Amino acid sequence: MTGRLQDRIAIVTGAGCVGPGWGNGRATAVRFAQEGAKIFAVDRDPDALAETIERTEAVGGEIVGHICDITDGVAVGEMVQACIEHFGRVDILVNNVGGSAKGGPVDMPEDVWDKQIDFNLKSVYLTCRNILPHMERAGRGAIVNTSSTSGLRWTGAAQSAYAATKAGVIQFSKVVAVEYASKGIRVNTVVPGQLHTPMVEARLAGQRADGNVDALLKQRLARIPLGFMGDGRDTANAALFLASDEARFITGTEIIVDGGMTARCD
Repeated sequence: MTGRLQDRIAIVTGAGCVGPGWGNGRATAVRFAQEGAKIFAVDRDPDALAETIERTEAVGGEIVGHICDITDGVAVGEMVQACIEHFGRVDILVNNVGGSAKGGPVDMPEDVWDKQIDFNLKSVYLTCRNILPHMERAGRGAIVNTSSTSGLRWTGAAQSAYAATKAGVIQFSKVVAVEYASKGIRVNTVVPGQLHTPMVEARLAGQRADGNVDALLKQRLARIPLGFMGDGRDTANAALFLASDEARFITGTEIIVDGGMTARCD
């Protein structure tokens, strides 16, 4: 029995993770491999990538790691070329690089704002800029960009740059989807909500709860109608559907993965 992505070549950016467990990128790499894809896993931190490679190989997947600063246009071009040289093509791109910084427009330093724009939005532009010509020549391709429910509504913390850039990812995806639809390329967005990923312990608790992980988890859980927090595997399953032929008639739209949080009015 063949997998849903059998022999597809998938670039997954942000494929590492800030700690042990299921971040969005790591889970996506492993889940895609389980469905037969060959993974070109990209991260700027070789240590973060190591566990992803180990977990992917453990399920029998084929994976190649590549270290790249995804905000550097030259490095991104070299990364895409390395994938082409190794696997011969790119069928799927999952843009998963991103991260938040606290602050509104008054208290956020200008350099932090600029870094947020580069990290969360420019990174998506750069990968698409370099990969779309290859997909266009092949006459097919699927791109899945990762946004956030912060790009849709207030989610409990002032993080104006993160919210703005993640909203930008959604609209960028729509525009590119329409432009490239006639060329056989689909572009969609996964919008994760407040998941329990390693990012909670590694970064968010310090930003929002004075380092109290339990307090932050309690705050986040209270917003979720389903009554439990998902993790990176839930994001990965949504990305899997959008990357697969099951979504052949779906482009320019989003799947929100948040346990019903954004459907609430409070």
